[in-house]
Parts: sequence; C-alpha cells; structure tokens
Amino acid sequence: MPDGNPFGERLSSLARYAARRRLDAVLLWGEANIRSVTGVACDSACLVVRPAAPPLIATDFRYVPMIHRVAPWLKTVRLGRGRTFAETLKAWLPANVRRLGYEGSVPASRYLSLKKAFRRAALVDVADEILSLRAVKTLPEIAKITQAVALNDEIWTLARREIRSGMTEKEIQRVIRGFMNALGDGEAFETIVCAGANAAECHHVPDDTVWRRGDPLLVDMGVKLDGVCSDMTRCIKGTDPKYREIYDIVLEANKAAIAALKPGMTGGALDKVARDIIAKAGYGKAFGHSLGHGVGYEIHEEPCARANSAAVMEPGMFVTIEPGIYLEGRLGVRIEDLALVTPDGCRVVSRSRK
Repeated sequence: MPDGNPFGERLSSLARYAARRRLDAVLLWGEANIRSVTGVACDSACLVVRPAAPPLIATDFRYVPMIHRVAPWLKTVRLGRGRTFAETLKAWLPANVRRLGYEGSVPASRYLSLKKAFRRAALVDVADEILSLRAVKTLPEIAKITQAVALNDEIWTLARREIRSGMTEKEIQRVIRGFMNALGDGEAFETIVCAGANAAECHHVPDDTVWRRGDPLLVDMGVKLDGVCSDMTRCIKGTDPKYREIYDIVLEANKAAIAALKPGMTGGALDKVARDIIAKAGYGKAFGHSLGHGVGYEIHEEPCARANSAAVMEPGMFVTIEPGIYLEGRLGVRIEDLALVTPDGCRVVSRSRK
C-alpha cells in the first residue's frame, strides 16, 4: 500500500485483478474512479494501474502541482504539448502490450486513439470491477458521506422555514439550491420539486407550477460535500384522503425494507420486500423504478437494489431505500432514506422526519 494513500487497498486490489485477468494495465479516466483509489480530484487525467509496477497518472500542466500535493506517492507523467493521452501512455508502457483494461464507457475519440496507439492490444471492459471496488466505502468515506447526509437534513430543515404557499416549484428549488451553495459544495444532482399532481412524474423537472398549502409537495434533494453525495426524498402531505392512504403504504414499504436490510442479502431480495407490500395494496404497477442505489462520489453507484439483482449487500455499502407509488395525473409519493449496511443489519443516516 503506497504511503499516505488511504485508498491503497483498493489500488492493490485493482492491481491484483489486472494480474488475474492478464492485463498489462488498467486505464482510468473517470474523475470519480480516479478519486476512489487515489484521493485525486481531476477531470483531465489518466491513471495507469499495472500488476507489477507502481501506478502512474498522466495529466497536463494545470494539475501537476495539485497531484504532487494530494498524492505525493503517485508518479506523475506530464502530457506533452499536442499529444493525446494514448500517445503519452505509449511512451511509458511496454512495447509488447497485449491487453489493456478500460472503464467501458469512454468517448469514441478516446477509444479510437487507444486502438491506434496500441494496435496489437485487446481493450477489455473492466467497469464492473471498478464499480465493485467503490461499492464498499472506506472509514473516511463513510464519515464524509454521513456528514453530507447530516448537512442535507439541515438544509431541508432550513428550507422548510422558507417555503411558502404561492411559491412556484422553481422558486422552492432555488431556495434549496441556495442553501446547498452556501453551506455545502452545491447540488449532487438537480433538485426535484413536484407540486400536486406533478409528483406522479418520478423525475419531474421543476416549472412554474404554484404550490398551495393543502396540496402535497415532493422534494428529492442531495447536497455535495467534500467530493461525496447525499440523497433524500421527503413529502409534505396533502389533505386528500387518497394521498394519505398512498403515503402510508409507501411509508410501510420504506420501513419494512430498512428493517430487512442486512449483509448477505441480494439487491433483488431487498427490492422484493418493499415491492411485495406495494403490490399487495394493489399498486404494484405504480411502482415502476428500482428500490434503491448506492451513493458515493457519484449519486448513482453500486450496489443496486432492483428486481432480480444479484448484487450482495456488504458492510460498508450505502444504499438508498426509496419506494414510491405514482398515479398519473393525480399524485405521487416517494420516501427515500440513505442506509449504511452494518455487520448486523443497517443504520439509517437520513434523520429528517418522514
């Protein structure tokens, strides 16, 4: 494990994986992937992990000093003027490269430049392995995500005091966004605000619809803090008896899934706990999305809790629990908490009242 790198075990695991797959190197460009194994936040770099050699990172002049400061143990290769990443890496990798791992989703121009620079090398998609490595969080990551969730709770409390009847969805969104910018590092994703029947659209884009007291309001929000994300959905209940009936069903499904979540459970089994409750109530077709997803450097990570998912829950994983019922043209309810899988079950880190 390189000195000073709290993610060194992940880096070592990736190197061992490369050896097992007989890869000459694994190439990572994604900022979240690079950060997850080095702590370096850079959107213009390529990390090279090799089975039997120290890792190196290629970047341009702008980011070299930052990398020296954040990861002094990491060998830094500066891009030459007018040279692509592939051309620069070709000078540093052995001439007889035969197999290169890559993230699976890269711009076509980058893929083609790799094919040109390493004509005899097979390009191997290693995206699943990278995502699996990131799924179990380190202790520092757990602390940071928990802090981001606590801030998200605080912002929701502050926003509730500012939200007034007569405000539009966009105005409510701006209130929440303002607190996120002032107290955190901005939004982890575009805050979703749904007044009344608009909540029947799972990912409604806030518009000029006016919220009136007595009407329901759904808010899906997450603040970003120190590179990690948070995620939570809360509803202000409406006075419609049908809405309250639906809300109670979704809340029951939310609580049941939380009670069931434990290590060794598959994402499919967890999804089924909530889905069966909603289906038994007669609204199975109105719950059309998965129960949840992982959260970390990106808002959607592994593990995924969806129907038939074989992903196995492990201690140190975060997963959202967000069942919902959506009746087009009438109403929508989603209740979302973020839970940390523990050795004997789970711990809900979202604290806002439901």
